[in-house]
Amino acid sequence: QVQLVESGGGLVQAGGSLRLSCAASGSIFRLNTMGWYRQAPGKQRELVADITDGGSANYADSEKGRFTISRDNAKDTVYLQMNSLKPEDTAVYYCNVKGLVRTDIGPRYLEVWGQGTLVTVSS
Repeated sequence: QVQLVESGGGLVQAGGSLRLSCAASGSIFRLNTMGWYRQAPGKQRELVADITDGGSANYADSEKGRFTISRDNAKDTVYLQMNSLKPEDTAVYYCNVKGLVRTDIGPRYLEVWGQGTLVTVSS
């Protein structure tokens, strides 16, 4: 199986910055897409950004220009640099990984969610 450990959330004032990290470990064969989703109170979980193992990044429109996603394939870690934060960015941010894990019968597809890290932006 694969485990995800997230870090970097916290309380920040509007206009500030935070950097989230998510490290994957376990029986990893290959990590395809790594990404970040968020869920604000009373709202559905939504994509923030994701990135392929080849480095192709995809962003939600509201985050373009403010957030940057990156990954270190050697460390199986994905990062989300968040700048110019707004109160509406307040949410629980979840790491998501899609890829292949090693099993006794060969690689198999797996999608894993992190436990979530809270980001609170005060006005």
